[in-house]
Amino acid sequence: MTAATANANRAFPLHPFSTNPFLTRDDVVAAVTSLLDPLAGGDSPLHSMVKVGCTGTRFDETAAQVEGYARPLWGLAPLLAGGSKYGGTERFVQGLVAGTDPESEEFWGYMEDQDQRMVEACPIGYTLAIAHQDFWDPLTDKQKKNIETWLGSMNDKDMPNTNWLWFRVFANLGLSKNGAQWSKSRLEADIKQLNSFYRGDGWSNDGPEGYRQMDYYSGSFAIHYLQLLYAKLAADTDPEQAEEYKNRARMYSLDFCHYFDPEGRAITFGRSLTYRWAMVAFWGSVAFADVELPAPLSWGVVKGIWLRNLRWWTTQKDIFQSNGMLSIGYSYPNTYLAENYNSPGSPYWCMLAFAPLALPESHPFWSSKEEPHPFAEQRICKPLPHPRHIVVRSGGHSFLLSSGQSCHYPLKATQAKYGKFAYSSAFAYSVPTGSYTLEQYVPESSLALSDDEGEIWKMRRAHNGDSEIENHDGVPVLVSSMKPWKDVDVLTYLIPPAEETPNWHIRVHRIRTARDLMTAEGAFAVHGCRESDGKMLGELDESIPEGGKADSSSVIVVSRSGAVGIAELNIGERTGSVLLADANSNLVEARSLLPTLHEDLVAGDVAWFATGVYALPASVEGWKEQWKAGWEKKPTLPRWIIDKISGRWD
Repeated sequence: MTAATANANRAFPLHPFSTNPFLTRDDVVAAVTSLLDPLAGGDSPLHSMVKVGCTGTRFDETAAQVEGYARPLWGLAPLLAGGSKYGGTERFVQGLVAGTDPESEEFWGYMEDQDQRMVEACPIGYTLAIAHQDFWDPLTDKQKKNIETWLGSMNDKDMPNTNWLWFRVFANLGLSKNGAQWSKSRLEADIKQLNSFYRGDGWSNDGPEGYRQMDYYSGSFAIHYLQLLYAKLAADTDPEQAEEYKNRARMYSLDFCHYFDPEGRAITFGRSLTYRWAMVAFWGSVAFADVELPAPLSWGVVKGIWLRNLRWWTTQKDIFQSNGMLSIGYSYPNTYLAENYNSPGSPYWCMLAFAPLALPESHPFWSSKEEPHPFAEQRICKPLPHPRHIVVRSGGHSFLLSSGQSCHYPLKATQAKYGKFAYSSAFAYSVPTGSYTLEQYVPESSLALSDDEGEIWKMRRAHNGDSEIENHDGVPVLVSSMKPWKDVDVLTYLIPPAEETPNWHIRVHRIRTARDLMTAEGAFAVHGCRESDGKMLGELDESIPEGGKADSSSVIVVSRSGAVGIAELNIGERTGSVLLADANSNLVEARSLLPTLHEDLVAGDVAWFATGVYALPASVEGWKEQWKAGWEKKPTLPRWIIDKISGRWD
């Protein structure tokens, strides 16, 4: 069986979403409809809950099924607000009535401290604010009072001091827009606290001082997204704050645009990536709030970033279950990457992206001609001090160098989601699948250390304050440290690509150890199978090109992903290998290989590793003819780092 035959043999027909062209507003309406329709199959009798799947989560099953009901409202509400129709609207209206009625057998229950229901109150509040003609106006006084009481039940409850505070803001905002009882003091106090998360230059932290977490929650999943929705909906009642949020978005957009490549892919970084195209929701909220951005981010550019991302997701054809509902995962069903708060209904947070449907065809977001990414042909190397990133566009590759972020609690696989040295749009990150052996840990874009002969490995888990961006010869360099044991410390320098070697970035590590260690450092992970027959890749055949090749100081793997390699650039040698990563560890490639370098250290060593990482995505035209020349032209270490390695400069 050829690989092409295997890929054509599906367990169930393609979802309509996967064949959507995503060119017009009507196409987007059709996409939302195709996502909403299958949910009817999981409806409870009174439509207040939707069962999307059977896996568990840290909160109760009722709340999980409330997610299945409420999160699709992020798409349905703007569809209705923009004048389009959906035939299943009434079942969602009935579900809201039943879920908030304490006399109903499907009553959701009033909110308690730290209750997951608080999250789902946000899309409900938003829906009441913009689609009240369907969800509020037709209701009886008693039904309206039930909704008012249910949403209001969160106003005196304890909430996480994070983006969650926005959810209570929108619960109160939805009530206020319909003349219902709401808490003005609670809304104002929450806005004040949320504003304390602001760090400058458009960037907000997902919480107060004490840690740095500026991932997609800062932009698309919650903070910037909801700031802009608020700016639109509270423009008359809170104009000063609304304008402040718009100004923040203007600054933030000039940084955030680099998290999306010209092909439409988003850089995979951080938690909750099962929300999929919610990663692009910020750009939809820009349109919703009528925010004109600085040049070169015209309406056509904003539209292009948004639509290309949606179109890329149509190529990821295995994101759905056989019943047509979304799965937990990224490019395929995968719970290794899931957080403990991801219920089966959780992925429908992706519906945030559809806010522009609230706008008419005449809005410039819809009427403008789609434009390409403005930095597609430019070399970008931009330090971002607040998230502690350096965003890079070089050699046809968009990625970021990263160190210095962490979630404020021990998130599953936090070292993979925040602690890697590099995160790419073309080569998605990998997560661990278990707690033993390197194949389970998958040290992709990481330096892994073991003191027990390779059974258990430690990788970087970033902490606030252990990184900074320095400038060397006009080039931003990210410097970070980790201390995996009390008697081991690692200092790392991350250096962006030079113009002469545009597909190489450099990592230099100084390791001081008082114990024997095994070390393993990985490049980006790539697809691990042959195109001809689907079997696992073998030795490199340069005529195809396809396969892997390792020697005493380097390793290269070439596959349908492109070409990825890793090489030791210092005087010493590290052994190269092609690591067969555990299946389903990578977010995009279910079967992946990882070019890896290895070296053993003994107690008392002070070792320097100078690592070059090569990456040429298959999305680059002519990559098969270019990869070898680029791989063979290794980068040169800058003089300042050579001086550090030699001890001439501490």
